[in-house]
Amino acid sequence: MSSLSSTSMLRTALVWSAIVTAVLLVAGGAVGLLVAGTSGLWSALVAVLMAAVFLAFTIVSILIANRFYGDPLFVPIFFGSVMGGWILKFVLFLIVLFVLRDQPWLTPLVFLISLVVSIVASLVVDVVVMLRMRTSAVSDTTLPTAADIEAGERRPGDSATSQD
Repeated sequence: MSSLSSTSMLRTALVWSAIVTAVLLVAGGAVGLLVAGTSGLWSALVAVLMAAVFLAFTIVSILIANRFYGDPLFVPIFFGSVMGGWILKFVLFLIVLFVLRDQPWLTPLVFLISLVVSIVASLVVDVVVMLRMRTSAVSDTTLPTAADIEAGERRPGDSATSQD
């Protein structure tokens, strides 16, 4: 069983997202503290952490599904993992928002701005990581060797008709 080429890219995105989250925690906490006091600090910290957890959830679900690469049920496992993770993430996001909306310590504007900045920063990290990765368009395939062609070997999925 070999590893998918996307695994290293996803791990890199996860590491860089963690670094950006740490920077945003410090910056957002400082700005929140200056703008709205202690409630602004907590609002920014909760928003940044919430964005980081929910955005990393997708990457982790793909990495878990990639472990089943080579299994005959890889495609259903992959889509089940990603879609199940997305639905779970959506439900948990709504629950967290409903719990947080009535909290007296939450400053809504600081929370919203911190959440949006965190999401945009995570998307920028994802784009930069994907642009810097050097993978070919068909990286997870094997090409036939000259010996295979000379022997007339056929593989599943070949569309050419046999000339026997």
